[in-house]
Amino acid sequence: MFKILIIDDDPIIRAALKKTLQNQGYDTTIASNGEEGIKQAVLIRPALIICDWMMANLDGLEVCRRIKSQPELATTFFILLTAKGEVEDRVEGLDAGADEFLSKPLEMNELKARVRAGLRIHQLNQDLQVQKQALEALNQNLRSELAEAADYVRSLLPTPLVGNINTEALFVPSAQLGGDCFDYYWLDDDHLAIYLLDVSGHGVGSALLSVSVLNVMRSQSLPKTNFYQPSEVLKALNSAFQMVSHGEKYFTIWYGVYNRKQRQLIYANAGHPPAILIEKNSSKVEQLDSTGLPIGFLPDVDFDCNSCAIAQDSTLYIFSDGAYEIQQLDDTIWGVSALTHLLQDFTVSNSSLEKLLQQIVGISNKDTLDDDLSLLKVEFD
Repeated sequence: MFKILIIDDDPIIRAALKKTLQNQGYDTTIASNGEEGIKQAVLIRPALIICDWMMANLDGLEVCRRIKSQPELATTFFILLTAKGEVEDRVEGLDAGADEFLSKPLEMNELKARVRAGLRIHQLNQDLQVQKQALEALNQNLRSELAEAADYVRSLLPTPLVGNINTEALFVPSAQLGGDCFDYYWLDDDHLAIYLLDVSGHGVGSALLSVSVLNVMRSQSLPKTNFYQPSEVLKALNSAFQMVSHGEKYFTIWYGVYNRKQRQLIYANAGHPPAILIEKNSSKVEQLDSTGLPIGFLPDVDFDCNSCAIAQDSTLYIFSDGAYEIQQLDDTIWGVSALTHLLQDFTVSNSSLEKLLQQIVGISNKDTLDDDLSLLKVEFD
């Protein structure tokens, strides 16, 4: 049963309205002045209020303003009773929060119709609030599940290497779970495989594909593939992960193998950002890139393989495009070149990646990044 509150300082109008509305089956409460009406509204939270405009001490406009300012009463349908007929008066009433007007003297059939219409609107607002709360609960559950998925992906990432080769990494998913992933492991005592990949899109599908690639690489289950040869690895991945078989998703990857005895790094790139090699002593910066389509675009694609010497006290950085495709305040993109200069400064100063992340987030001027950010740092003795 809908609750209706009548606020009027005229006892005859109060009695007439109460009798009429009770006969319509409504739960009706009365108040003889504005202050009492506000108290009753807070107490019973009516679906609809009928309030006289002209009352002593506290008029209907002020009653309306105070009631509508309270969140729990904001959707209550408010009808002002008035003898005023000027447009300016009605504008003033609407600005105060009134939803409808009834002119005096009252016509009871019109009153009944206005009340029915007001209650329909109130019910619609209530239904919308219920739906909103349900959607908020679903969104919260989804965010929790995405956070759990991100934690799961993080748990699969390798532990840092310490010794002649040291590693440090950033893994910062955006608001949505994405498809960044990286790994490194010894193929034998002298050869270290290193890679970082970025699956297109966001969400669980991208993360699942990323984890699938991680498992295939870690188990070395690509058939007839020499994992010491980056070009062969990328060719085998391209054959195994065509877009048509994986939800039209593709991924980019930088893959390299470091020969510890020869101090040589061979690498190949499938549509991924270049790796950056910095010699700390000389501040020499080398961009390690090679052309190649992302994995999954076309079948039977060959990939180039390049190599470089690794000087002592060199640092290799591999990253996803989320580390530099950052929109600045002037709407320009920060870019690879700016990231490279920043990496050079941080290498010379031996600053941590956490400080680097703080600076990158500061450039974006947002609480969360628009894209996943992964950055792998490999220090060679």
